[in-house]
Amino acid sequence: MNLDHFDSWLDMNGPVAVVVQEDMEPVQGKEAVFFPPTFAPPEGSQEAPSYVVDDTSQGKVAVVDTVGSQANRMEPLFKESPYSELVPKATVEIGERKVDLLDVGHRAADAVVRFSGKWVELKSAFLAIRNNGDAVPLAKLAPTSLVFGVWDSRDTQVKLPRLVGSTIRAYGVEKLTRSAQFFSATEKEDTEGLGTQKFLSAVGLDDAPAGRTNGGVISRLGIQRQAVLNLVALRALGGKDGDQTRELQRYILGLSLIALVSPSQRFLREGCLLVPPEGQYPTIKLVERTGKRADLQLPEEGVLEFARAAANDFGVGNGWIAKFSRDSVSAAAKSDEKKKEEKKGKK
Repeated sequence: MNLDHFDSWLDMNGPVAVVVQEDMEPVQGKEAVFFPPTFAPPEGSQEAPSYVVDDTSQGKVAVVDTVGSQANRMEPLFKESPYSELVPKATVEIGERKVDLLDVGHRAADAVVRFSGKWVELKSAFLAIRNNGDAVPLAKLAPTSLVFGVWDSRDTQVKLPRLVGSTIRAYGVEKLTRSAQFFSATEKEDTEGLGTQKFLSAVGLDDAPAGRTNGGVISRLGIQRQAVLNLVALRALGGKDGDQTRELQRYILGLSLIALVSPSQRFLREGCLLVPPEGQYPTIKLVERTGKRADLQLPEEGVLEFARAAANDFGVGNGWIAKFSRDSVSAAAKSDEKKKEEKKGKK
């Protein structure tokens, strides 16, 4: 694909989105039991963690993977060859550990970055967006923050939407429960006098029954991954001038298309390994401003070719290493306590 292959998408009157729909099923087969994620109950509730299952007019719908979880699964793709050449290698050193920025939950605005020696430069990049509408500095430092969204909620307040969003839901869901019984390898006389039965059960030296808990779900109407590339939000990214804006948008589009069309992760969690139904492939549609949907072919090889050309034209930023600063955290904590004390004194 040539460098200008998608330029019509970047025009202000261009299409609004690329949409991907991918049917999935448990590796054991259609309507087999699988396990969605569990979520904490509302604050103050005595309920146990459970699945998120909503009632609709067409039956029950369960969340299988959230938009945030999907982003965290897609982003590390850029650590692997050949995609790693398209982004700068960014690392935060926390003591003896080295953390790749692609594995950090809040990306360029994460706390481990804000309390590091790189924050002055990254803050300047956020301010360039807020004050001048210039996203190039952030694209040089942390381009996937533009692809998957970032919110500097604790400093500059800059908030950029996800360009690529993906969720997995199951339809026609029926919830199951399960229980279990642990049998210790010890006999009663082996542990007599060593502690209460409750203590011995807790440390694995006595039998321990488990109550009824989440036992997975069955989806009668199928599981579907839905992903969207927001071209309107992409066109909102700018540089210092028209040429730089076009280079930036092509570069971020290349990264976004790779995230969109690369094979999705199948193993989501214990008990949730998903595959497409045999012989079925994802459908990709280009959605126009009028709502018209046209079939779209985006072969991985062609997308990678475009992404490489766009990255070379834009100029991938230099890799960087930042050191997490405990002193910065301590100073922030003291400042916070001082503000609280001053606030108390004014009352």
